[in-house]
Amino acid sequence: MADLHELTALALWQELQSGRVSPRELATHYLDRIERLNPELGAFVTVTREQALERADEVAERVPKTAPLWGLPSGDKDLWMRAGVPTGFGSRAMAGFVPGASDEIVETLDAAGAVSLGKTNAPEFGLPAYTESLAAPPARNPWNPDLGAGGSSGGAAVAVAAGMLPFAPGSDGGGSIRIPAAACGLVGLKPSRGLVPAGSGIESLAGLVVDGPIARTTADAALLLDGIIAKRNGRIDHHYTLRAPYDDDGPFLGTAVRGEGRFQLGVMTTSAWDSAYDIRISPEAREALAVAVDAVSALGHGVEETALEPDDTYAPAFRTIWQAGAARIPAEGETLALLEPLTAWLVGRGRALSARELSEALSALTAYERSFIRQLSSFDAVLTPAMALTPRPVGWYDQEDGERNFEQQVQYTPFTSMLNVTGLPAIVLPVSQTADGLPMGVQLIGRPGGERTLLSLAAQLERRLRWTDRRPPVW
Repeated sequence: MADLHELTALALWQELQSGRVSPRELATHYLDRIERLNPELGAFVTVTREQALERADEVAERVPKTAPLWGLPSGDKDLWMRAGVPTGFGSRAMAGFVPGASDEIVETLDAAGAVSLGKTNAPEFGLPAYTESLAAPPARNPWNPDLGAGGSSGGAAVAVAAGMLPFAPGSDGGGSIRIPAAACGLVGLKPSRGLVPAGSGIESLAGLVVDGPIARTTADAALLLDGIIAKRNGRIDHHYTLRAPYDDDGPFLGTAVRGEGRFQLGVMTTSAWDSAYDIRISPEAREALAVAVDAVSALGHGVEETALEPDDTYAPAFRTIWQAGAARIPAEGETLALLEPLTAWLVGRGRALSARELSEALSALTAYERSFIRQLSSFDAVLTPAMALTPRPVGWYDQEDGERNFEQQVQYTPFTSMLNVTGLPAIVLPVSQTADGLPMGVQLIGRPGGERTLLSLAAQLERRLRWTDRRPPVW
């Protein structure tokens, strides 16, 4: 039999269900890999070995095997609180903080039968699109450790790509699942706003931040998505009256495994940032898009080029929301001096905003959501590059000039944040490799509640292109 980390999460779940592997054996295997690989890659900021093994025994003895993630190792993003475990939020300002209660997403993962091995690396308060804080070593790309892993779920992506976890949950407020997934050659799914009760986006400013899966395969991503949705008696336990459109066709895993259907796709290289910044799509990103277009055409899908209407309102409105979100960071007086320059700049800008400026930005983004959905309504899904550039080197982003830093982030990730603003589902997956051996991916954008279409398309591309056969050098 192959080493356990060689198996997909779905195959591991089947091994656990059959009793051929125990939760403790599986947790031990991954903990040993973390001990060996993490010092070089920076995937975890805290490893909870003893707690993980105790938890694995608890799952084996007390959690029903019907739990959707029974016995599967996972990790908690270091922006999420787990009672009794240090939670640093990627910041020196939070050093030594140990919460007394857990966040809902952590409790949901526990209820699903997952076994947390520790806290995965995240940038300061999850604000940047890269994971290189002053509080911990940077999250390094397993395909080339001189390159970054993206962010803010950078540690989670590194752990999965390097075989330190079978899959990992992340959060996405402007691309924070999709960016590191694309950089590390993984599948990353941002669900529709309102689909995942523990991370619906409804409680976040402008409805931006949702929780979703990062995995090596489409089926593994669907398996984790089913687990964090956490149905009760066959129904989603929604906390709010607003929720994503949802069908009753059973688990998403079944859709991802079958990978059926023919769809009408748009192909797009425009973004919401084009009117405000110089967005240049690299040859490598264009080549990845061409590979995907050729593949979906060969699979029998309809393909048509499309483009977004020019828009001057999106960029200033999103900047305002990004700054406003930083305004409530718990840093006052001397603690402010512990913040990194970018965070301090954002906090200062955010706290200087007026109520009128915030209200106008929220209204502009709501109008953009309606416009965006209208423009793409004739397609079942829309294909874009995942990122505009190849994975960025560690230290590439300007650490002193906030304006320049923001521009750099936009130029690398122009296709992601507009899906947080519009609340639409989106999935990234690798499709090609550069001459230097780096993974390059594409993004598929779905209709409201269109996760099944995205999973079906991703599964078909995965089968045709066989990217999952590839492994980074550290493997």
